[in-house]
Amino acid sequence: MIARDLMTPNPMTVTPQASIADAWELMRELEIRHVPVVEDGALVGMLSDRDLARLDIARMLAMPIVNVMSSDVIAIEPETELSEVVELLLEHKVGALPVIRSDTRKVVGIVSYIDVLRAVQDRLEEE
Repeated sequence: MIARDLMTPNPMTVTPQASIADAWELMRELEIRHVPVVEDGALVGMLSDRDLARLDIARMLAMPIVNVMSSDVIAIEPETELSEVVELLLEHKVGALPVIRSDTRKVVGIVSYIDVLRAVQDRLEEE
């Protein structure tokens, strides 16, 4: 099994200039915890609910995401094997990995730990 089989294709993204309020609202409405941050179509960061939890939200809702996003993003390609996906999630203690095209860094999907658990559950049910 590879990342392409697990990922949510074409995930919602935000730009570094989007406000924290906009991102928070998007995450709340879509019930998601991770949002890739893209600029000119290329991945530049990742915003998670943990990034937002560290903030005094009331004071910072108008602040641009670039001030709080993680820019050192661990990303994978569509052909990344499930075992490597699990290894990266555990090693880096992240909840999701954006799936990108390596040549352009264009985000084509996102794999969360929930996607991995669903795949494991499906395999267990097949046995």
